[in-house]
Amino acid sequence: MKTKVSRTFYFDAAHAIKNAEDSKCEELHGHTYRLDVEVSGPLKNGMVIDFNNIKGVVQREILPELDHKNLGKIIENPTAENIAVWILNRLKPCFNVSKVRVWEGRGKFAEVEP
Repeated sequence: MKTKVSRTFYFDAAHAIKNAEDSKCEELHGHTYRLDVEVSGPLKNGMVIDFNNIKGVVQREILPELDHKNLGKIIENPTAENIAVWILNRLKPCFNVSKVRVWEGRGKFAEVEP
């Protein structure tokens, strides 16, 4: 049996999208991003992973790098898709990430799986 758990985080950041069809997105602008990190694996003592372990890793490895930052200085062409890939790559060494979902405001998200 494979079980999945997820934890949600929020951060505020700015970005500009290169070669965007809508020229408005090529200008520097900000979003409140929602980040969902999903971890999968077998149950051990009734849990896949302690939710606090996910929180600790994200607060150490992700949020200080992205929160209140210009994402274009960190990620090449920081689309929601590229942000999700960047986060996944940072989290893979820490635990069995099965999905990263980055919400760019309400109703729009990019999802990546390893």
